[in-house]
Amino acid sequence: MSTPTNGPARAHRGAAITGWGTALPEHVVTNADLEARLDTTDEWITGRTGIKERRHGGTTASLAIEAGRVALDAAGLTGADIDYLLLATCSPDYQIPSTASEVEAALGLGGGASDLNAACSGFVYGLVQAHGLIAMGLPRILLIGAETMSRLTDPDDRNTAILFGDGAGAVVIEATDGDDSLLSFDLGSDGTLRPLLDAPIGGYMQMNGKEVFRRAVSVMVSSASNSMASAGVTADDITLLVPHQANIRIIDAACQRLGISADRVASVLHATGNTSSASIPLALVDALDRGRVRAGDLVLLVGFGAGMSWASAVLRWPEVGPDIGEGAP
Repeated sequence: MSTPTNGPARAHRGAAITGWGTALPEHVVTNADLEARLDTTDEWITGRTGIKERRHGGTTASLAIEAGRVALDAAGLTGADIDYLLLATCSPDYQIPSTASEVEAALGLGGGASDLNAACSGFVYGLVQAHGLIAMGLPRILLIGAETMSRLTDPDDRNTAILFGDGAGAVVIEATDGDDSLLSFDLGSDGTLRPLLDAPIGGYMQMNGKEVFRRAVSVMVSSASNSMASAGVTADDITLLVPHQANIRIIDAACQRLGISADRVASVLHATGNTSSASIPLALVDALDRGRVRAGDLVLLVGFGAGMSWASAVLRWPEVGPDIGEGAP
């Protein structure tokens, strides 16, 4: 577990999210579509996963570019204003180079660019890294979670084909002279559990669903509890929980153990399926666009996935004002 501290490099320098955006492919795959070719039913899929449809199509880069452009516009910035691009993905378009390189060129970004693969925990891993880079001196970072999981999914495997979809979510994170919005975080990984979910290069993913379910609930609760304890807050203080959108039963079980009611949970699972590192930003942006988060609210992000990796963070949602983006360079 790691918690931000106020050292010399960040004494008067915080960071805050100032813009956000998403992208989804146009092609919708419904449960009825899957019924037509797999031994499954809408009732079975909905009851066990909470998913009604998912989107398939595009490339990881194209989705990332679209979401990134929307986030930049929302922040009132251009690509030239960005100092670093972090692209969280486990479904890159190429082995070499990073997908971030293509996104950087298309958006006209300045500074560095790199991919980050922590599977479904990737966006929160990236969020923590972005805050660290800003604390060390970079003014603005574009963080994107983008996936084309349909390319890694065996269309004939009813255990995985019903779950995964494609999409992207992006946020702009800027330096601020105010307090850091990231109050605490918890990052972890247990490599001994790697065989539970993996996909070889050029092949389809395989998953031990029952064991992933059991482990996911446990690490989600543990990580979230660690982050809340480090921030000095309780579940009652949390305005909104944004979990990885994997399975409604995992989310419900974890929320019950955490003591967080369903009306304080952000979910787009029914419409997007599991989009891995894109799922948390997709759910977060949906909540923001619906006005569910206001300045001063506490937002808890929790991701878990292959690796087995997990990550959580507590954010105090900022008042986006004139100090944003004016932190010392």
